[in-house]
Amino acid sequence: MLAWILEAAGMRPGFLVGGVPHNFGVSARLTDSHFFVIEADEYDTAFFDKRSKFLHYRSKTVVLNNLEFDHADIFSDLAAIEQQFRHFVRTIPRSGLLVANGVDKALARVLGQGCWTPIEHFGTSSSWQAEALDADAFRVSLAGQEQGRVRWSLFGEHNRSNALAAIAAARHTGVDPGAACAALGRFENVKRRMELCGTAGGVAVYDDFAHHPTAIATTVAGLRRKVGTARILAVLEPRSNTMKLGVMKDALPGSLAEADLVYCYSANLGWNPAGALAPLGTKAVCHSDLDALVAAIAAEAKPGDQVLVMSNGGFGGIHQKLLDRLSAPIVLPRQSPSAR
Repeated sequence: MLAWILEAAGMRPGFLVGGVPHNFGVSARLTDSHFFVIEADEYDTAFFDKRSKFLHYRSKTVVLNNLEFDHADIFSDLAAIEQQFRHFVRTIPRSGLLVANGVDKALARVLGQGCWTPIEHFGTSSSWQAEALDADAFRVSLAGQEQGRVRWSLFGEHNRSNALAAIAAARHTGVDPGAACAALGRFENVKRRMELCGTAGGVAVYDDFAHHPTAIATTVAGLRRKVGTARILAVLEPRSNTMKLGVMKDALPGSLAEADLVYCYSANLGWNPAGALAPLGTKAVCHSDLDALVAAIAAEAKPGDQVLVMSNGGFGGIHQKLLDRLSAPIVLPRQSPSAR
C-alpha cells in the first residue's frame, strides 16, 4: 500500500515486499528514487546471523503493525521477540517517525521502555482512525479531523488498519493524506491476499496467505463481513515452522469459529489436528491425503458457498484441483431398461 501511494505521488520508490502487488506485477524493484519501501519482520537474518532482519535496514519511517508470538523455531517466547523490537526502535533517528498500532499491548510495552523517535498511533480516538461508511468505503481522520475517504475493493478491518498506517507513513515523506486516500482507491491488493482464484459450480474459491491463528481469524472475519450469511468452508494447511511444531494449535478452534465448515490438511505434522480442532465438533474434518481432502470439500460445496484456502505455501495446487472438481459434470449411473 505504501509503495503504491508513493508511486501514485510520482516518487517511483524501490520496494521489496513479501508478495506480488497487482499494481506492480513484481515483488521487488530498484529505482534511482530516494525512497525504498521494505516489508520486514523479526525473523533471523541468516544461519550465521541470528539478529532480526529489520536491524540491518537503517529505516527512517517505520510502521509497527503488531507484535505477537511467532517463529517458534527461532524465539523461545514473546519476550524474546519484544527484545528484538526494543533494539529495532533504537535504530530509528530523531528525524524519523514510528507509526504504531495504538491498541497492541506488546508494542506498547516495547515503546514504553523508551525511544527517541516521534510516534504516531493508528486505531485510537486521539490518533489516525478509519470509520467504515459502507462495505467498500471508509473515512480517514487524524485526531478527529477528516483527512480523506477511501473507496476500494479490499475488505476487512485489518486492511483499513493497514491503510491508516500507510497513509501516516506516506505523510511523513510529504504525501498529502487526501492524495494517499485517492491512491488507495486504485490499489488492487496483493496476490494470495484474499485472492479469488475462480468460481465453479456457483462456488467461489479464494487463496489467502494466512497461517498464524491471528491472521486466520482476521481473514475469516473479513470474508464473513463480505459474504454475510453465505457458508464459508475454511481449508487450512498448517505449514509454517511454528504451525508444524504445534505451538499455536490450541488457538486454532477460536480462529476458525466463524467458518461454517473447517477442513484441515494433516500430513507431515508432529501433532494431532483432529484433537486440536475437537472443540469445533462435527464441523471440522481432517485429511492426510490431498486428493481425499479435495473430494470431501467438493462433495460438500454448494452453489453460493465460499471456499477459503489458507496456507503460506502452494498447498499442492489445491485451488485449481478444487475448481476442476467443482466444474466437472456429474455423471449418473446408467439405468438398465428393466429399471426404467
